[in-house]
Amino acid sequence: MSLATTSAAMVGRDAELALLHDALSRARAGEPASVLVGGEAGIGKSRLSGEFRRRIADETTVLTGWCLDYGSTPAPFGPLPAILRGLLDALGDRADEAAGPGRDALQLLLPERAAGPVDRSAIRPEGLRETIANLLEAAAAERPVVVVIEDLHWADAATLSMLSFLLRALAGRSVLFLMTCRIDEVRRGGAVRTFLAEAERARLLDRITLNRLDEIAVRDLVQGLRGSVDDAALTRLMERSEGVPFFVEELLCNVRGPMPDTLRDVLLARFDALGDDAKRVVRLASGSDGAIAHELLATLAGFDGERLDEALREAMGTGVLAVRDDESYGFRHALLREAVHDDLLPGERSRLHWAYAEALEAAGGSASALAFHWHRAHDAPRALGAAVAAMQQAKASYAFSTAARFGELALELWDQVPDAAPVAGIDRIALLAQLGSILRNGGDGERALAVVSLALDEIPPDGEPAVLARLLRDKALYLQNLGRPGSVELLVEALQALDGSDDDHLRATLLGYLAGRYLTGARFAETIETADEAYRIAERVGLSAAMSVAANLRASARIHLGDVEAGMDDFRLSWQHADSHDAQLRYRVNYADALNILGRFREAVEVAEAGVAHSRSLGVERATGSILSHNMVEPLLELGEIDRAEETMAKDLTIRTLRIFRVYTTMSRIRALVWRGRIAEAAELLRDWRGTVEAAAEVERQVWYSLREIEVLLALGAGDPVRAGETLTAALADAGPRLALRCRLLLEGARVVADLRADGEAGRAAETAQSVRAAWAELPSELQKESWGAVLFAVLDADADVLRAVIPVADQDDVPASLRPLVRLERARALVAAGDRVAAAELAAEAARLADRLDHDRLRRRTAEFVGAAGLARDQGAARGSDSAGIELTAREQQVLDLIADGLSNRQIGERLFISGKTASVHVSAILRKLGVATRTEAAVAARR
Repeated sequence: MSLATTSAAMVGRDAELALLHDALSRARAGEPASVLVGGEAGIGKSRLSGEFRRRIADETTVLTGWCLDYGSTPAPFGPLPAILRGLLDALGDRADEAAGPGRDALQLLLPERAAGPVDRSAIRPEGLRETIANLLEAAAAERPVVVVIEDLHWADAATLSMLSFLLRALAGRSVLFLMTCRIDEVRRGGAVRTFLAEAERARLLDRITLNRLDEIAVRDLVQGLRGSVDDAALTRLMERSEGVPFFVEELLCNVRGPMPDTLRDVLLARFDALGDDAKRVVRLASGSDGAIAHELLATLAGFDGERLDEALREAMGTGVLAVRDDESYGFRHALLREAVHDDLLPGERSRLHWAYAEALEAAGGSASALAFHWHRAHDAPRALGAAVAAMQQAKASYAFSTAARFGELALELWDQVPDAAPVAGIDRIALLAQLGSILRNGGDGERALAVVSLALDEIPPDGEPAVLARLLRDKALYLQNLGRPGSVELLVEALQALDGSDDDHLRATLLGYLAGRYLTGARFAETIETADEAYRIAERVGLSAAMSVAANLRASARIHLGDVEAGMDDFRLSWQHADSHDAQLRYRVNYADALNILGRFREAVEVAEAGVAHSRSLGVERATGSILSHNMVEPLLELGEIDRAEETMAKDLTIRTLRIFRVYTTMSRIRALVWRGRIAEAAELLRDWRGTVEAAAEVERQVWYSLREIEVLLALGAGDPVRAGETLTAALADAGPRLALRCRLLLEGARVVADLRADGEAGRAAETAQSVRAAWAELPSELQKESWGAVLFAVLDADADVLRAVIPVADQDDVPASLRPLVRLERARALVAAGDRVAAAELAAEAARLADRLDHDRLRRRTAEFVGAAGLARDQGAARGSDSAGIELTAREQQVLDLIADGLSNRQIGERLFISGKTASVHVSAILRKLGVATRTEAAVAARR
């Protein structure tokens, strides 16, 4: 029987193939549309992706990479070199320009681009990610790009981190990521499982699960492979294969011989039929995690020329091996490799990996491959040295999580090697310190904490004070990253360890860290005192950057204390001494935050934008620059620029490996969701994060304030001002440290009181207003911003004349934009109470227009409720009804009008009708024009009429 390894036509996957084409269409339209094809081994994931690639090859740029199996220590960025080479070929002469300022980072993965040895220290960690994103964007501008990642279950942590970044970076571009993964082999708690969970939760990745074939599909598959088959044989084949396509093929290929009882027997059936030379070649190939080069295979086999060619031809003819590219071979299916390798005797496996390691060592192979093979060969000394080298190489490539795996392998081997330190080229304490730092940068804060604690336990009593101080500093930072207490005590202990030491550089750095922890803990007097000392030491030894950081921290503390003028002087001093990129970026981060707190929203955005431009010039716009991009979100929300704020959040593409930073971004995301009226989604997000947020709030007071504000906003958005008032009153009565952020919380009190009055809760409204007045009076005078106070007290008093006077004040850029429709709405309420319905109607219409312009869901609804309850649109609507009786709306416009009447925003209308928010906005404008109305509220009245 001639062997057909694959059916000519794919069967049973039409629906899944259609889903992939739909995903490509969405990607073309600028929507996030990446897909994970999941299923058990042999189910046909690669077959489906291959068929899809074949069908779209003429209309897209298809780039394919494979994740490789290195066991517990995968090589970093496994699939990326193949993808990058294809990408550079597709771009041609435009590649270098498209890559941007970080183009040299490509040398980390493509050494052929370097004229000589790569200076890894000169390449910034964020540059590689930024450059790859730039290249993909450039290619996608010409034609859609499909990036295929095969065998994601073997992905190394560096690849996963890169994919997480790219999925976000390229959302909205014409780029479709298609990944295949054996879901049943993804271990719980592992890096791949975490990546998938986060990507799917963030709606960056859709999953297509391939199920087993039914009997009809199996029949079609068999007919494609062999032609007709009798029903009895088909039934038995279905029972044995259980609908797994690969098993069907394997069982069908052995139909004339005795059928194996287990999958391993099936997988080894072809292998057993090979000749001796072919078996040797296949056994040798099984030692490689991926494709094996012809030259290496020839070296291991011990024979070359026609003999090797015949052995390879036999192995490929029986479907065991296949040509991967022009000069390498691989197994037709990973299960075949695993079966052959596992069938080796223990001694055979050890000798095989020994041979691999020696051959690779002689050829100058990678440290990661050598670590893998020496470890499997049970040569602990050589494995240790290679593991440490692999760790350091991965760290230099900024593949921190992958570096951590090699570091942990080195720790595992340490006790097996006599005199391990000379072999490893590093002592154990230094290894632990490096590994802790790597784990922290790789996002594994818990493990980093465990490793640095181990190092501290092992450090000898007579050890170097500087080593002890640095380990204590590292532990303090890891606790900080986890949002846990204890950092201050550790930093104090680190400083004590330096008593008697003349290492002022380290001392100034430690004092800077300690001042930062005092600041986040709202211990402002201690912040200033410690920052002063850090500044003096840094000034004495000439450390300008440390002086800048100290002045920066001191400035923030003084502003929170209400000493605004002195704080701004310190910020100017900080900038004068910011002689490094790091100090300049840190200045912009903290200065932008301070400007936002003080209500200088437009300036805050400008400072953050300058920081983003700075980061762009360094080639790290989507990395370091993403922090500054996030600093733009809150002032943009205060300015009412919700679309731009959400666009900025969408571009905030750095993977948030530090838990405390995830807290900040989550709080901003919840605010935006509440603004849009997506209350259920916002509440669910807060429920998911509450435990983490509350733990962080125990350490960082600013998180406590952020949580209280979010709770107030959620209650208002849900239409529960009573709960909002109780939350606000409890927050104002809290005895904990007070930050300048208290001012912003008080402004939310205006909305709380207004909603309580509107709902007939006059007593609660008065009590809440009194609490807000008292809290405002307690603020330091420099934090009692005149414009904020004027608007706040006007709303609290609800006096029509006072409200009229503050409308121009509320319209200024230094007052949160959400107060603009509020003061008009509250004046309209006061005018109705006074009997001036005409003026009230005009103001309500103006409030509705502003709420629409801001796309603020709750203010829009509140205004519509008032207009409806007061009957302000009745007469005007009746008059317009006669004028518009002959107006005809399109079917789509009528659908949009019905949804306007239901109170939906443009975005919600777009989601309901499967159109973009911008398209919905165009329809709304056309409807308002045709109906001759000015606001959505009036359009809703017309729709109901």
